[in-house]
Amino acid sequence: MIKELLTFIKTKQFIIHFVIALVLVFSVLGFTYKWLDSYTRHDETITVPDLRGFTPDQVKDFLEDKNLTFEIVDSSVFDMSKPKGSVIDHEPRPGSKVKEFRKIYLTITRTTPPQIPMPDLIDVSFRQAEAIFQTYGLRVGELVYKPDLAKNAVLGIQYKGKELKPGDLVPKGSKLDLILGDGFGNTKVTIPNLFNLTMGEALFVLKASSLNIGSKYFDESVKDSSEAKVYKQFPLFGVGEEVSQGEAIDLYFTQSEEKIKRYAEQN
Repeated sequence: MIKELLTFIKTKQFIIHFVIALVLVFSVLGFTYKWLDSYTRHDETITVPDLRGFTPDQVKDFLEDKNLTFEIVDSSVFDMSKPKGSVIDHEPRPGSKVKEFRKIYLTITRTTPPQIPMPDLIDVSFRQAEAIFQTYGLRVGELVYKPDLAKNAVLGIQYKGKELKPGDLVPKGSKLDLILGDGFGNTKVTIPNLFNLTMGEALFVLKASSLNIGSKYFDESVKDSSEAKVYKQFPLFGVGEEVSQGEAIDLYFTQSEEKIKRYAEQN
């Protein structure tokens, strides 16, 4: 039987049919490959645009023209520097080559900020409060000064006019107003009479009265500031006149005895 099969294979009829079958097989394979290549657009790609900063509506309009689609996969990120609900990242990345109708996966910012518990800032310094605000993602709004000896110490915090307590929730990124001490307080002290005192003597009296020296002015007669004397002050001395503790007194100095005498006569 094998001998008969070998004899048949060598016949002209078999060879013709075999060649025809090969031609048909290769034709079908070639047509299929070309059809698949055409269907998948093997050599055609689209460059993924940079969608960062776009809103989903803008992305939709933009990608429709490019035969691409999208899906939001993450909307939990909050970034104060970016517009709410805008794209901050996507996959595939900008510049990537993709086929038509490829889906672009978007990461967008939150449209509503998360709630942040208010930290306890009472009695901390303004600089410390600023640093803590940055850590919590909060911002400093208006600075409101109230009489208190602790200068620039936080006395209270307000959000939209409402006083906040530690633990109160506020939206991340909010501007909070700080109530700070002005360094003077409510205590009133009598304005001392500094007339005809040297600078050293005037400083001693001011310190004893819980006051500070303000601006110092020297007329043309002053050659040695340590020997100069006060001929005028502001606020002015007056019986019963008071200022807040910690305020500054401006002093005017001269070494002219004549000017000292003249101002003494005037007062």
